Amino acid sequence: MTSTLPLADTRDMIGLHQVFRDALAAPYLSETRDGDTARVELVGSYLDNVLRLLHAHHEGEDELMTPRVLARCTPEEAAVVGEIAAMHEGVTEDLAAAESALAAWRRSAAADDREQAVARLEQLRSTVTLHLDREEREVLPIASKYVDVAEWGELPAHGMRTFTGDKQWLIIGLVQEQMPAPAIAAMESNMPPPVLAMWRSSGRAAAAEFLARLRG
Repeated sequence: MTSTLPLADTRDMIGLHQVFRDALAAPYLSETRDGDTARVELVGSYLDNVLRLLHAHHEGEDELMTPRVLARCTPEEAAVVGEIAAMHEGVTEDLAAAESALAAWRRSAAADDREQAVARLEQLRSTVTLHLDREEREVLPIASKYVDVAEWGELPAHGMRTFTGDKQWLIIGLVQEQMPAPAIAAMESNMPPPVLAMWRSSGRAAAAEFLARLRG
């Protein structure tokens, strides 16, 4: 049955992509002093949570967005979507290597492990940036012709449900930094009640305090 709902504005995914770009380009890791365990844990926790969000985001695309678009689009469009979706394999490999190096650095706070983590994250940044640029330029315009607002709304819900990090409030804070006020209001109106209660009671303040320490 054809949906009677309006089509999605897929451009809102660009804000989420910017969270990944910002995290992978930031110098926090390379600027952390050897043996500064408090700073290592702060920066390591930030990066770990963002990388886990990247996992959840790509899993959501693979499960919810790509199959729907491929089932509805033209053969020419399907070739483009399939090619760019296949880039997830390379991203996943670089993501696993970055996560492993980051975990080693968090355990040791040592210079050698820091440099290894910097190198792995830089490789991931290169792979992810190429993928995100192509997705925004080529896939999102195609998806905007075939995915309705309800289906598009399943993506953030899936991400929130499957996110495995320990600071959901940090992720909400980072995402909201990329959103205009009306979009923030819409996001909060669709949050599960327990998540919204957490965010309003303590999460918003926790995210602001964490990010102030990270960026200070």
